[in-house]
Amino acid sequence: MLDVRRREVIALLSGAAALPLAARAQQAASPVRRIGFLLPGGPRTTVVRGQLEAFRQGLKEYGWVEGQNISVEYRFSEGKDDALPGIAAELVRLPLDVIVAEGTAAIRAVKTVTQTIPIVMATSSDPVGTGLVASLNRPGGNVTGASLQTAELSGKRLQLLTEIVSGLAQVAVLSNPLNPSIAPSVEQTKAAAQSLGVELHVVEVQAPDKFESAFTAITSAHAGALMVLPDPLLYGQHPRIVTFTTASHLPALFPEKEVAEAGGLIAYGPSIPASFRRAAAYVDKILRGAKPADLPVEQPTTFELVVNLRTARAICVTIPTSILLRANEVIE
Repeated sequence: MLDVRRREVIALLSGAAALPLAARAQQAASPVRRIGFLLPGGPRTTVVRGQLEAFRQGLKEYGWVEGQNISVEYRFSEGKDDALPGIAAELVRLPLDVIVAEGTAAIRAVKTVTQTIPIVMATSSDPVGTGLVASLNRPGGNVTGASLQTAELSGKRLQLLTEIVSGLAQVAVLSNPLNPSIAPSVEQTKAAAQSLGVELHVVEVQAPDKFESAFTAITSAHAGALMVLPDPLLYGQHPRIVTFTTASHLPALFPEKEVAEAGGLIAYGPSIPASFRRAAAYVDKILRGAKPADLPVEQPTTFELVVNLRTARAICVTIPTSILLRANEVIE
C-alpha cells in the first residue's frame, strides 16, 4: 500500500513539474506577431519618439511587448510625402499582421497598396471625407482607428487668436497642401474668418527645406497672428516654427499642446499621444481576431487648451484672463 501511494505522489509531482515546462513550450511555439508602422516624420525627433513611446506603453497595457510576443517594422518618410507610396509598398511586401500609419497621406499610401492587411490610423483628420473609411460607425474595408476632428476645430482656433490679439485683421495660415485632409481645414478656417471679419493669408509648405521661404511669405503678409494647421510635417518641424514666431514677436496658435509646452504661445486640440495609445488598443483587438470593418472610428471627447505665459512675455503679448481661466495648462 505504501509503495502504491508513493508512486501516486511521484506521478502527481512529476505532472505538476511538467506544467510550467509545457506552458513555456507552448509560449515559445506561439508565433511573434508582426506590426508595420509608417510615420511621416523622422525617428530622431522628440515628437516622433514621444509618439512611439505612447504607442509602446499602450501595447504593454494589453500584454504586447517588443522582443517578446511582437516585433515592429518602423518606416519613416522624414517629412517627404512623395516618399510615402514607395515606403508603403515596401511594408506591404513584408509578412505583417497589421500596419499602423500616422496622418492621412501615410494612411492613404498604405490603403492604396493593400486592401487585405488591417490598417490602424494613429491620427487622421477627416477619414470619411478623404475616403479612408465608409463611415465612422461602420468603417468597412481594412481601415479603422482614430480621427482628430481637425477641420471642425479650425473656427474655434481662429476665434482664440482674435481674443488674444485685439483688433486682429490679418492672419497667416501655415498649411501643407500635400496633406489630403488639409483642404477641409482651410475651408473651415476661411468660413470662420469671414464671420469674424479677418483676412487670411494661406502660406503653403510641402517639405522641410521649404520652411524658410514660407517664413519669408508670412513676414511679407504683415499678419497679426499665425495659425498652424494640423499636419505631421508641420508638427515635426515645430521647433523651427516656434523659433521663427518668437523672433518675429508673432502670436501663433498650434494644434498640439506639446508645441506650447516647447515654447509655442498657445495650443488647442485633442491629445496626440492619447491617440497613439488608442491605436495600440485597435492593434490589440485586431491581433485577437477583430476585423477593422467592424471597429468604429473613435473621435476625441476632450480638448486641451495650453497657454505659455513665458512666451507671451517674450513677445510682449497679454493673454486675456478669460482664456487663462479656460486653459487646462498655463506655463509660467
